[in-house]
Amino acid sequence: MGLIDIELFATLDLVGQAPGGPDEDPEGFPFGGWQAPLIDEVTGAQVGAAYEDTDALLLGRRTYDLFAAYWPHQEGGEDNAIATLFNSVPKYVASRGKPDLSWAGSTQLGPDLAAAVREIRDRHEHTKVVGSLNLVQTLLREKLFDRLDLWVHPIVLGVGKKVFDGGAVPTNLTLLEPPVASGKGTVYLRYGLAPGTPETGDMSAPARGVGRDD
Repeated sequence: MGLIDIELFATLDLVGQAPGGPDEDPEGFPFGGWQAPLIDEVTGAQVGAAYEDTDALLLGRRTYDLFAAYWPHQEGGEDNAIATLFNSVPKYVASRGKPDLSWAGSTQLGPDLAAAVREIRDRHEHTKVVGSLNLVQTLLREKLFDRLDLWVHPIVLGVGKKVFDGGAVPTNLTLLEPPVASGKGTVYLRYGLAPGTPETGDMSAPARGVGRDD
């Protein structure tokens, strides 16, 4: 069985909307492209390494449309390695509508998303989910992922769609690698899905005997 990896860029208040550019999500969001001033060589290398083992993409409709309009035209350019990768691997699109699937290797998923994701996991070793917040929230809610790569950037926006929006369910995660910070303060966190749900305890319990001599 393969892995479903979620790749997400978020602010300190976990807004994940439209990091890439002003026109990425123009529906009243005033901070489109917030990630661009915070990219440096460290973050760029981390992102590149995260995509190296990709053999399929799983995308929501909006992200797919953005990628399909951009990546087929980038081979031979500055982003050649990622362009070559994205253009060559299968692309699976989660959409209730009728997307234009002219980007080579694209397939629309059926209405049973959970079953489709499980089939993709069985078919591919490393499937990457990029952006696609609506899809990501479904995968998080249904625990249909294996790893979550999260780049947390040192800004607070106060508005925008968040990574963990309404409908999140109690979930345990385990840190797979030590966090790494870039020179501009972005922290890269790699988590794996862990079994069970969060436990609770009593933080005051260890202190109950303080001051007693019996």
